[in-house]
Amino acid sequence: HPVAAPPGSREPGAPETGSRESGPVWSSGAVDPHSNEFWAQSNVTLGTSTPLTSLTVELRVAQTGSVTSTGAWRSLPEDDFAFTLDERDGFLVHRWTLKAGRTVPAGEWMFAGQYNHERGGRDAGGDRYSAAATAASGSLSVRGGFTPGG
Repeated sequence: HPVAAPPGSREPGAPETGSRESGPVWSSGAVDPHSNEFWAQSNVTLGTSTPLTSLTVELRVAQTGSVTSTGAWRSLPEDDFAFTLDERDGFLVHRWTLKAGRTVPAGEWMFAGQYNHERGGRDAGGDRYSAAATAASGSLSVRGGFTPGG
């Protein structure tokens, strides 16, 4: 599967946006523009042009100092997903897993983790996300990083 940013998604020489594609699935990561000097939200946007029969989304927020979870949400039904939150290898790890028998419809969906952090601007350069999915065409995976301010 080729890994490429969508055409026209960034200016030449601009920082990588974190957008990734795999077949019918595309993704991006951004720090929410409503984040402030004490609190932030990292948004993973996942789109699919075909239904997904399995999906696991992982958001890894680097422990840059006093990073503690204040919540998480997704734009798909809560009852369709199992959610776990762990601290592992210097990251706060948010993980959403589609429950057996559930389907993600075609569309664009958001998965977000919220957290407090040390006062001041937080560098999201070490943060990462990944998603693994199954569609009729087979297994798909996307991954990327985060850009500030949405």
